Amino acid sequence: MAPHVDRGSGILSFEGVPDPSALLAAARAAFEAGLARVEARVPLSEETLAIRRAFYRAGFHREGIRRGEDVGVFSLLVTDRGDDQFTFTSVMNSVTPRKRLIAHAVLTDADGRVVLCQTSYKRDLELPGGIVEPGESPRVGCEREITEEMGIEVTLDRLLALDWLPPHLGWEDATEVVFGAPELTAEQVAAIQPDGQEILALHWLTPDEAAERLAPFAVGRLRSALAALADGRTRYLEGGTELAF
Repeated sequence: MAPHVDRGSGILSFEGVPDPSALLAAARAAFEAGLARVEARVPLSEETLAIRRAFYRAGFHREGIRRGEDVGVFSLLVTDRGDDQFTFTSVMNSVTPRKRLIAHAVLTDADGRVVLCQTSYKRDLELPGGIVEPGESPRVGCEREITEEMGIEVTLDRLLALDWLPPHLGWEDATEVVFGAPELTAEQVAAIQPDGQEILALHWLTPDEAAERLAPFAVGRLRSALAALADGRTRYLEGGTELAF
């Protein structure tokens, strides 16, 4: 059976390994009939790899995975571009893995203390910063988070540590970047205010005091970052454990 699009639901049905040109022809016929979107669902397994590749060659993007079914949702929009380099890279962008990127900063005062954030969503304290938005650099994202959540502007001027985080409490794995900044002035310290939503309070602690309030994997990250702040050598960690190269 040739690929066919149901004009009511926009769902594309097919048998076997479809020809990419046939998939594209079925989608274009649906677009000519007034549909703006064509969707197909393909189980994600080794046995369906050839099928999925046919959809990729036809320009379909993988939108996501239906939870509990391990079925991929593939779509083509009437506004999608044709057979060019942009189409290829945008399709591959929808398929290849994406990791969360987190950017935190070690901010110190004249007494050598570090500031930690007490958040509204977790028990352990955390370094200032947060999740980097799509299209945003880690440095800019960290500076933005500090301004939004602490009310001050800082200029991050060094990379202290890079930490790969394994899956944890429902999160998939991620990469965390830890930046350093010049010692905060007395005026900056006095101006710091938690936003009252994500950040409930801010605590200035010595490194040893901070270690008692952090999650175990965050302790190693802080200690490595402080060592990098002292000697200028960026550290690499996995799960909060520094690796020597």
